[in-house]
Amino acid sequence: MKRLCPLLISLALLLIPNICLAQGLPTITFGIGEATDPSEVSTALQILAVLTILSAAPSILLMTTAFTRIVIVLSFARQAIGTPQAPGNQVVVSLALFLTFFIMAPVFSEINEKAIAPYMQKQIGLEVALEQAVLPMREFMFSQVDENTLEMMVEISASGQPTSREDVGTMTLIPAFMLSEIKRAFQMGFLIFVPFLVVDMVVASVLMAMGMMMLPPVVISLPFKILLFVLVDGWSLLVGSLFQSFA
Repeated sequence: MKRLCPLLISLALLLIPNICLAQGLPTITFGIGEATDPSEVSTALQILAVLTILSAAPSILLMTTAFTRIVIVLSFARQAIGTPQAPGNQVVVSLALFLTFFIMAPVFSEINEKAIAPYMQKQIGLEVALEQAVLPMREFMFSQVDENTLEMMVEISASGQPTSREDVGTMTLIPAFMLSEIKRAFQMGFLIFVPFLVVDMVVASVLMAMGMMMLPPVVISLPFKILLFVLVDGWSLLVGSLFQSFA
């Protein structure tokens, strides 16, 4: 059997080129031709717009959802415990991504009902679908944005004082939302660091009192910080606090 497998592989490699030559090799060609119907140009532009949106989808996810706050807070928690490599970056990003989908599920459902489903059924056009898709995202960002940060971005944009939310441009709202998310994430990170800092100070004081000045306090405090985090069910508390911060 071991000698038969290499023989079969060799025969297959010899026969495949002959079969391809006999039946003809497939090829893919790209070209630009003259459109005979205006609908062909419209379809091509729609395909180009969809591909552009898909290529920018990761940036849109980072800018307009809960992902920024979640991934920063999880990174702060990992650093506060004293294990900067556990859990790994892939685990942190994956957890933040699925928590983002969980938090943003009502918003995504509304986008699907008001924009994607009607567009797929050809009830509305692409422009109307994009407008309907942006509205739920704007409502979510307005519910989380800091007013002072939004006022600052409005002043920087020099677009005039808005009288309502509709007057605030999306390009002004998105950076204000991101700055607000980073600010709130750092505030939560500070609160996460405080109890672990107390553990480090207590361990350092005990070691100094015992005359063990050459022993790094981190070596002794790390197991205690991990034990404290496990006993209080830290990950559940952290995720619960993140959910409540978006309420």
